Amino acid sequence: MDDLAGRLRDAGTALLGLRGTLVAGEPWPLSAAYGTEPEADWGPREVLAHVAEMLAYWPRELERVLAGDPATAVPFGRISTNPARIDAIAAGRVRPAGELLDEIDTVLAPAIAFLDGLTPADLERRGAHPTRGDVTVETGVETFLTGHLEGHVEQMREILARSAPA
Repeated sequence: MDDLAGRLRDAGTALLGLRGTLVAGEPWPLSAAYGTEPEADWGPREVLAHVAEMLAYWPRELERVLAGDPATAVPFGRISTNPARIDAIAAGRVRPAGELLDEIDTVLAPAIAFLDGLTPADLERRGAHPTRGDVTVETGVETFLTGHLEGHVEQMREILARSAPA
C-alpha cells in the first residue's frame, strides 16, 4: 500500500512540478479531438482536465468495490466513451492550466489518503470492470490510478518537449 500511495504522490508531485512551464505556455491550443480519439493528440489542458477528473473518480469507484459484498466481484468503473468522462474533459479543457493544476492538487491528497488506508485484504477484493472483467482492487489501483497518473505525467513531459522552442 505504501508503494502505491508513494508512487501516486510522486507522480502527482511531478505533474504539479510542471506548473511553471504549463502556466508560462498559456494559452495552449485546444485539441480538435478530445473524446475517444488517441490521447497522444491531447494538449496540456485536455490532459490536465482528464487527470483532475480521474483522480477524483477512481478512488470513489474502488471504494464502491470495498463497500460491496466481499464474496462477489462488485461492478465498478466505466469505459472511455462514458459521456460524463468526455463532458468533464470538455468542461475542464477551457480552463487555464493553473486552475486545473490547483484542482489536481486538491483531489490528489484524498486519493493518496485512500491508498494509504488500504489493507492487504482490501487489495485482494475483486471488482468487475465493464471491459477488463474481474480485477483485484490492487490491479484497479495500478491500472486506473497510480500507473494511469504516471502515464499521464510522461505524456505531459512529451507534449512539453514537443512544444519547447528550438
